[in-house]
Amino acid sequence: MPARSKWQSLPTEAINPATLALDKLSAADIVEEMLTEDRKMLTAVQREKERIAVGVDIITEALRKGGRVVFVGAGTSGRLGVLESAEMPPTFGTSSDLVQAVMAGGKNAFLRPKEGIEDNYEEGARAITRVRPARNDIVIGVSASGMTSFVRGALTRARRAGSKIIFITCDPSTELQTFVDLTIAPAVGPEVIAGSTRLKAGTATKIVLNMLTTGAMVRIGKTYGNLMVDVQMGADKRRDRARRILTIVTGLDDGAVDVLLRRAHWNVKAAIVMQKSGLTYVQALSRLRRAHDFVRDAIGEDLEGRLKELLKVG
Repeated sequence: MPARSKWQSLPTEAINPATLALDKLSAADIVEEMLTEDRKMLTAVQREKERIAVGVDIITEALRKGGRVVFVGAGTSGRLGVLESAEMPPTFGTSSDLVQAVMAGGKNAFLRPKEGIEDNYEEGARAITRVRPARNDIVIGVSASGMTSFVRGALTRARRAGSKIIFITCDPSTELQTFVDLTIAPAVGPEVIAGSTRLKAGTATKIVLNMLTTGAMVRIGKTYGNLMVDVQMGADKRRDRARRILTIVTGLDDGAVDVLLRRAHWNVKAAIVMQKSGLTYVQALSRLRRAHDFVRDAIGEDLEGRLKELLKVG
């Protein structure tokens, strides 16, 4: 009798009874089947919303204490962590050190998969050691199956360093949750193609990561209302966004907005505080620090009314 595979019983490896005849379907029917499965995936994420909110609070507390966020993963899970970390500086004006990603096989594996690295526990431990995890850091392990040895090695070493651990998986029964601070486990069920975790598992993971990072960034003052007031100015589109944000908040015309942005060294938050309070650039930065980086608290003014008027909603 052949030995039973250790992966055979994983939900991420199961055969989906709804798509057994997938290779006989038309293009339209394949799309419909995938949409049906993605609706199940959204329900699975919905069931984890309380745990996701706890994760946001854990990350927020760490960032307020000067800690960092480090994602660890392999394959699709690793790429999602890299993507999440790469989006933080342009969107929220963070330093490249604040949110990092460790991927099995290194940066080159993002585009060219390196087979076998994900099975190396010791390499995971070595990889996380290179970023020097500390007590105030949050290390977020991402493994759809819950069994990736590289991730387990990294999380074990990070725990030894005193970091808090969040684990994201699509296997709610993983025993790894016994030594992490929080497990978020959307039970997405079998994939449209058995074992292809870039599908429902990957999409669910991306949604969870979006919620964790976005929620934490909002909670540390990276938005004013839902406006991206810490946006970086490295592209024409983002410079235009900065101008539009200032026009919305201050009511200034384009010419005056450009003058204000130059005075504020292209710092949108400082520009808002300067215009609303009459302070200098240095004084505006000081007020923002006292307000813990929240524009709303720095100027004592809500934004909802102006936005509703602009959008013409009640």
